[in-house]
Amino acid sequence: MDHGSHPQSVTSLNTDEEAPAEQQALQHIGHDGHSGTMNPNNHQGGVGMDHGATDHSRMNHAGMDHGKMGHGKEGHGVHDHGAMIADFLRRFWVCMLLSVPVVALSMMFQEVAGYHLDFPYREPLVVMLASIIYVYGGWPFLTGMIGELRTRQPGMMTLVAVAITAAYAYSVAVSVGWLRGMDFFWELATLIDIMLLGHYLEMKSVAGASRSLELIVQMLPADAHKVTGTTLLDVKVNALNINDVVLVRPGERIPTDGTVIEGESAVNESMLTGESVPVQKAVNDTVIAGAVNGEGSLKVRVTHKGEDSYLNKVVKMVEEAQNAKSQTQTLADRAAGWLTLLSLTVGLLTLVVWLVGGRDVSFAVERMVTVMVTACPHALGVAIPLVVAISTAISAQKGLLIRNRTAFEEARKITAMVFDKTGTLTEGEFGVTRVQVLDRNTDETALLRTVAALEQSSQHPIAQGIVREAKLRQLAMPAISDFQSITGKGVSATVDSRRVVVVSPGYLKEKGIEQPQDAFGSGAETVVFVLIDEKLTGYIALADKIRADSKEAVERLQQSGIKVYMATGDNQKVADAVAKELGLDGVYAEVLPDQKVNVVKDLQQQGQFVAMTGDGVNDAPALAQANVGIAVGSGTDVAAETADIILVNSRPTDITNLVEFGKATYRKMIQNLLWATGYNVVAIPLAAGVLYPNFVLSPAIGAVLMSASTVIVALNAQLLKRSLRYNDE
Repeated sequence: MDHGSHPQSVTSLNTDEEAPAEQQALQHIGHDGHSGTMNPNNHQGGVGMDHGATDHSRMNHAGMDHGKMGHGKEGHGVHDHGAMIADFLRRFWVCMLLSVPVVALSMMFQEVAGYHLDFPYREPLVVMLASIIYVYGGWPFLTGMIGELRTRQPGMMTLVAVAITAAYAYSVAVSVGWLRGMDFFWELATLIDIMLLGHYLEMKSVAGASRSLELIVQMLPADAHKVTGTTLLDVKVNALNINDVVLVRPGERIPTDGTVIEGESAVNESMLTGESVPVQKAVNDTVIAGAVNGEGSLKVRVTHKGEDSYLNKVVKMVEEAQNAKSQTQTLADRAAGWLTLLSLTVGLLTLVVWLVGGRDVSFAVERMVTVMVTACPHALGVAIPLVVAISTAISAQKGLLIRNRTAFEEARKITAMVFDKTGTLTEGEFGVTRVQVLDRNTDETALLRTVAALEQSSQHPIAQGIVREAKLRQLAMPAISDFQSITGKGVSATVDSRRVVVVSPGYLKEKGIEQPQDAFGSGAETVVFVLIDEKLTGYIALADKIRADSKEAVERLQQSGIKVYMATGDNQKVADAVAKELGLDGVYAEVLPDQKVNVVKDLQQQGQFVAMTGDGVNDAPALAQANVGIAVGSGTDVAAETADIILVNSRPTDITNLVEFGKATYRKMIQNLLWATGYNVVAIPLAAGVLYPNFVLSPAIGAVLMSASTVIVALNAQLLKRSLRYNDE
């Protein structure tokens, strides 16, 4: 389906006539058909499918390759994946119909069922029908084996192909008189039927488990209503350019990142940022592509397009996390590879042992076939990737972006959590509580307007609080020159030929300037000092409210056995006040961003496994040093390169949820590994016939168990969704 071929629709903005309803064709995931050959050891790539040959071996169920995904035209990956699943079902029904006469004409089955049916050319007819079943029904497994052997990574397809080929070759040899014994064409037919049905059910289960990222991609609409003068032009999203203006009607998805230039509306961003409550948007507010508009109409100026959009950054980050390998994944891959070799070895050894033991060839071949179809490296191979595909995609939908899978899985090891204060444990929106002048030649208004002039270019919450107060008082800010930022301490500039410096208490201590005794009237206040021509002229006190969910987050972490610390550039008095209210285990005050790395190192030297939460830019050294680095407060800017995990929102409970979800993800991985490994430990000996004659596992039952084990692993991975705790109220 090529969206680009649709005719454009033009509507006048000067009429009341409604433009044609936006098409609901959502973008699907484009799969890279050459991204890699699948076997249980190769799940880190995308879903690579060779649809021409319907080669199941080239399909990776665990992840999805979006490298060739474009929003301009709809990818065919989803449709092709559906076609592959349908192909397996079609092959099953054809082989099932052909199996009926094969089973009915089998002399062994007739003896068991108690009837006799024979006629001339019965044997050639059975051989012909069984040959069709072997070639048509076994084709995905045979081509899959070729793909696996080409990459020198034999896996499940190799096991199945060897098993059905051995059974078919033996039965043909018996039918033409080359060997003495009983053929088991009917066992071969039913075995292939069950393998096809099992793979169909397995693919359906795995496809459902891997759909989370697809749902993220589908949030971006195909079309946008571009405003051109007085007309409305329906265009493709990929045709938009920066500074274009689009109209977003009530109930529609926002097609592009942008800034509101007209209108007001509540926008639902829950599937993008995890913010469950709709956010009110007005002029100059930013909106994100994929969010759902509320009851008002919005005109939005495009600020990002294509790869620069927030949604594409999220998709790219999730892909990278899904495609990366952690230590747990590497362990599972090695185990799956060894299991394949073990299954082939045990299968051949079973054949030899039963032949040496005096059993007939048909029995020995049947045992070998059963071993090979029962052994399941596939369940072991998908055990980890399925959990990863689900956890990373769902986390992204909730505003938790995982860049480092190993760090995410190691969240269970965290023993110490270091929080930044401003904007994380506190709301980060400071309000001015006091303006104190210490120089007779300066009044309060002049001091505030001068400081606001210096701070108006800063995005720091304290600076924004001062500027907000100046605007409330309708103060005109003077012109400044020679502006400089003093890293971690403040700012300076020239105002009316005088050098003005606005700094933190730490700067005064460094310069040996005594602080006024009444500067800190409240433990919760933050104070900035003003120096004019190197003379302390006054100070401004601000208060930052502690977030409503901070205490809950701290308590939940402590209940999990994690010690909670705070590192802040604020003075000791403010830091102690916040720490006391939240019940923190420790506090580090008056530390510069580059000094926070020492806090992390000290805790690590004490034997702690440390997670650091902070600003993705200012706290980069500490985030890099920590065992798990969590960047917070970045909003829709997901470019925090040093962080392992990025939180779109700054809610403390999000950080707690992240830790708990990391633990739940690891538990699911271990559960799947134990199931896949334990299944084979029990199933392979039974298939080999260790309990004969008390119990014999047939090839068909072995195939059922093999398919069931993979389906169980997929369903168990789906249960991970229940482990994600969020407070959506």
